[in-house]
Amino acid sequence: MKSFHELTYERPDSDALIEEITRQTEAFRRSRSYEEARQILLDLTKQTGHFGTMSTLASIRNTIDTTDAFYEKEMQFFGEAEPKIDVAMKGFYEALADSAFAESFEKEYGALYLRRIRTKIRLTEEKNVENLVQENRLIQEYVKESAKPTTQFRGEQVNFYGLLKFMQSTDRETRREAFQAWADLYESIADRLDAIYSEMIEVRCRMARTLGFSDYVEMSYLRMERFDYGRNEVAAFREQIRRELVPLCQRLFEEQKERLGLSDFHYYDEGLIYPEGNPMPEGTAGELLEKAGRMYRELSKETGAFFDFMLRYGLFDLETKPGKQQGGYCTMLEDEKAPFIFSNFNGTRQDVDVLTHEAGHAFESYTASRQGLLGDQYFSTAEINEIHSMSMEFFTEPWMELFFGKDADKYRYAHLVSALEAVPYMVCVDAFQHRVYEDHLTDPMERRTVWRELEKEYLPWRDYDGNEFLEQGGFWMQKQHIFMYPFYYIDYALAQFGALEYKVRMQEDREGAWQDYCRLCRAGGSRGYLELLQTGHLHSPFEDGTVRGILEKLKI
Repeated sequence: MKSFHELTYERPDSDALIEEITRQTEAFRRSRSYEEARQILLDLTKQTGHFGTMSTLASIRNTIDTTDAFYEKEMQFFGEAEPKIDVAMKGFYEALADSAFAESFEKEYGALYLRRIRTKIRLTEEKNVENLVQENRLIQEYVKESAKPTTQFRGEQVNFYGLLKFMQSTDRETRREAFQAWADLYESIADRLDAIYSEMIEVRCRMARTLGFSDYVEMSYLRMERFDYGRNEVAAFREQIRRELVPLCQRLFEEQKERLGLSDFHYYDEGLIYPEGNPMPEGTAGELLEKAGRMYRELSKETGAFFDFMLRYGLFDLETKPGKQQGGYCTMLEDEKAPFIFSNFNGTRQDVDVLTHEAGHAFESYTASRQGLLGDQYFSTAEINEIHSMSMEFFTEPWMELFFGKDADKYRYAHLVSALEAVPYMVCVDAFQHRVYEDHLTDPMERRTVWRELEKEYLPWRDYDGNEFLEQGGFWMQKQHIFMYPFYYIDYALAQFGALEYKVRMQEDREGAWQDYCRLCRAGGSRGYLELLQTGHLHSPFEDGTVRGILEKLKI
């Protein structure tokens, strides 16, 4: 493999691929043996995998620099081509699902594989292609608009991420001013983001109607392969969080307020855990990577080999810069069986969180891709994928002295508290999206009203210090998942309790917990959600009492 920066991008010929899919589909229908049919599947998987690799490569380079006109144009190409490829693949999947060899494919690749294929058939219609193209166009518009804003703050030209470090300052006035600048940036693009999201809602609801679903929620649950549960189970989980975790978070924030010596407690105070300042990592991005390499080599033979592979081929882009998309992610270059980690380092402890969280995703896909699985089995569904990432954050805690020195224990406490306090926000985002799509909320001010009502239910401590834009409910639009990955965000909350269960088990049997985690990673997406939980020896978060039981064992 070449280094990431040396990888050659070439726009694939989508028309030729569609012709090849049609040809292979006919050949598949004529297959006289399972071996012959299986080889056609593998050949076609390799070709579509290459198309996907070029799409991923273009996407990475587009997110690294959203102002690059070349890759912006390439993303437009993929946004138009991919739905047409999906329609062509539907014919192949129909042939496979109806073939005499379906049982043999199920035996080799698992029952979930056939169920996924039938789901793709259900979700793919040529008459829906234009809706998908429009959705992709709107996502690209959102990415570009949200990456634009910058402002001068304390002599620095900063974007949203650049302001976050100032929002953790020990000086309250600095935090307040940074918060105000951060809110002003969002307000400056709020009208545009509102318009994009309203159009997204229309397009997505039209998709659901086109495919014959009762609403977009039903379609999304199937799209995300939530075969083992539905909206009622998710609502019950949200209620567990409201009942069990929200009061605990209120207590933790009250303790933080007292620790900071404050008479009131505003949003810009939430990020400062200690009056003397949050623990900050020591070193440049390159030095943090070097320390992470040592950590992963000492953690296990498997993680050492994985991280050395990432370092050898430069599979990172970590530092924030103008024009770069917000957030962080891990993706996979299927041709190379190579994960890639994207982030926006800003000099805070979140930089280390990235080197553990996104590396958890990367370790899983690196591991699963070497188990003889098909390309679309390298990752699982989101609520399992996030167990991989969040658990790695806890498995790496013994090495935090490398990054934080004498403040390592402070980091470990802050990390746990922050993990708990983030969950009510996650379920708030999920409740918001259910309301948006169930009630078809295309009116921007109505959406803001709903968001503020839900904040008061799930985040009762939240105080925006009189900022009119946020007090009216504008905070929802800072979450990119709402725009780009509808209904994804609850998966972080579900997964957090899997990760917290591993943390509890580490205290009793660290090696056993690690082996269960590795078993979960090796399984990739070859099994369903509840079966994978059993593979990793984890409880279902939907069972009443799971949330309470884990919180009690944490003893925080």
